[in-house]
Amino acid sequence: MSVITVGEKTSEIIQAAMKNGRVNLLETEAKAICADYRMPIPPFELAKSAEQASSVAQKLGYPIVLKIVSQDILHKTEAGGVLLGIQNPVDVRNGFSRIVDNARRYNSNAKLEGVLVQRMAPPGREIIIGGLVDPQFGQTLMFGLGGVFVEILRDVTLRIAPIVKQDAQEMIREIKAYPILKGFRGQPPADEDAIVDILLSASDLVMENQDINQMDLNPVMIYDKGASIVDARMILQRR
Repeated sequence: MSVITVGEKTSEIIQAAMKNGRVNLLETEAKAICADYRMPIPPFELAKSAEQASSVAQKLGYPIVLKIVSQDILHKTEAGGVLLGIQNPVDVRNGFSRIVDNARRYNSNAKLEGVLVQRMAPPGREIIIGGLVDPQFGQTLMFGLGGVFVEILRDVTLRIAPIVKQDAQEMIREIKAYPILKGFRGQPPADEDAIVDILLSASDLVMENQDINQMDLNPVMIYDKGASIVDARMILQRR
């Protein structure tokens, strides 16, 4: 029996996108790449119909998130292409139809691949882990608080890839908002080891796949034990 090594699926995904002239990977593709590099992703599948979405949701377990998947719609929320906290099969089927209709109204020419059906991650402290190609230094990693905080506070740290465990630990502890992760007002400390693992995997990912020009894992939910990458976005180099 053949064994699939880390990164093997990633190469196939990237090559297929480039062959089709795409630089923006679909969210399903970006998350499949994260999973390929052993990063924690909530269970998900792509559904092509409302009935299939309902069947997938039943298998994954509630609550469920639905997201439109299209290379022509990058801002899903703006397009009305995201529904959160769905709790039953009827709402899954209705939600599927609603966000497909919203997407068609938003961009009638958009090619719709289907709807991502994902188990909703529990709330936690939100971080961002990013990657970009710096013109001078090459592949560079970023870490900071995620969600809306990354735009408001701009409290991030950077390192040139590849990084080692000590680099990852320093990135985490250098942000000004580190006390939020360390634990405050009775909250337990966030699982720093889980963050370190994701940072090291992200370092391996961008170093082994130089065609990735930009990566945004945001938000990543961090718990007192473990983590979950809620959203993933990747853009390839233009050729």
